[in-house]
This record gives sequence, structure tokens and C-alpha cells, in this order.
Amino acid sequence: MEGGKKFTIPVAIVIAGALIAGALYMTNRPETQAPQGTISGRPQVSPVSSDDHILGNPNAKVVVVEYSDFECPFCKNFHSVMHSIINEYGARGDVAWVYRHFPIAQLHSKAQKEAEASECAAELGGNEGFWNYADRLFQITPSNNGLDLAQLPRIATDVGLDAAAFQSCLDSGRYAEKVERQLKEVIAAGGRGTPHNVVIVGTEQAPIEGAQPLEAMRRVIETLLNGSGHEGVPIVPTL
Repeated sequence: MEGGKKFTIPVAIVIAGALIAGALYMTNRPETQAPQGTISGRPQVSPVSSDDHILGNPNAKVVVVEYSDFECPFCKNFHSVMHSIINEYGARGDVAWVYRHFPIAQLHSKAQKEAEASECAAELGGNEGFWNYADRLFQITPSNNGLDLAQLPRIATDVGLDAAAFQSCLDSGRYAEKVERQLKEVIAAGGRGTPHNVVIVGTEQAPIEGAQPLEAMRRVIETLLNGSGHEGVPIVPTL
């Protein structure tokens, strides 16, 4: 993504201001949490690349990188929130959404295989195939490890993918390493639960923890688009 104009105040401060009223959110956390912290002092998440699953223009002004677990009920709700954000801001190129994996095995033993299944969908159907598969999976799962894994190839058929090729891919386990790599990356960057989001503006990154409601995400987006990159203090909406 493009570097864009250098912001006068760190993105993390802008986001904190937008959420400062203490809006409630829910997050899916393992019993053993990763250490708390922000992007500052920790490895940043990897830049958006052609290996990512993205809705919207990768050169958008604001990119939300979501690390998610397909069996997390809060992720299921947040998936709808982000679709609303993209419907509102994506068409004009202001916001893009990147999906990465954060399966929490201690809570959801099935989430790893579901993540691999979504990668097989991407292999067979490209970016559109991934998003169609992810949308359908979130639609039918009852969450909290409730999905029968026998549904995974049926979902592939539902979204128009070749069932035999999908099953062969899934059985191979060839995307297990990619899922594991993304899991390790988000934990190193301070991820404590799902969904864990990293907002990228230019070269700056800042985390947003948990399944924020639509209005909170809209407030963050509006603040970054309209209240940053100007001289002085950015305009922070009143919550």
C-alpha cells in the first residue's frame, strides 16, 4: 500500500481518542493470554501483499487488518460490521479490509481446519472464492466449536468450488503453515484475543482489540479520514 502523507499525530492516539468514552466490546480470549501491549515496542504485522485476502483497494487510505477465528462468536458479529464498513467506505477507495487467521486452539479445536479450508477456497476461487467461503462459513456456524467439519466441503460446493479439488487441498494440510505463521505474527504484535484488528494508515499501525460495534468503527474511520493529516490536533468526535 502507498505511504501517504505523514500524520502529525500517531494513529494510535487518534484511535484512542475516537474510542475514549470506553465503548464496550467483546473479545474471545484464551486462558493464557499473550502479554498486553500496543504495536509500539513490538513487531509490526506484515504489510499487505498479494498473499492477503482483501476487500477494497489495497492502496486505500485506511486498511483494517483483522486477525480472526471462524468459531469465535464475536468474530461472527464483527464480520457483519466490517462488511457494513466496506459497503460504506470501500467503493470510494477510503477503506480496505484484510482477513488473516488467529485460531485459538484452546477454545476452538476446529478453527485451525476451518482456516485451512478458507485458504483452499482461495486457491480454487481466488479472492472472491475466499470471501464467498468465509461469508458462508460464518453464516452457518453456530460458533464456539459448533460446526460439523463435514460441512466444510459442502460449503465449498455451495459457493461454486470444485468439491473434489477442495477436499484434496484440505486433506493435504498444505495451508497449515500459513495459518500458524499468521497466528504467531499476531501474538508477537500483542494480540490477546479475537478479533484483533490492526489499522494501517501509511506507515503507521495501531491495534483495535475486540469486536467493536459498527458506530465505534465508523467513528474511528471518520476520525482517521477527516481528523488526521492536518496541522495541529486532529478532530476527535464526541462519543
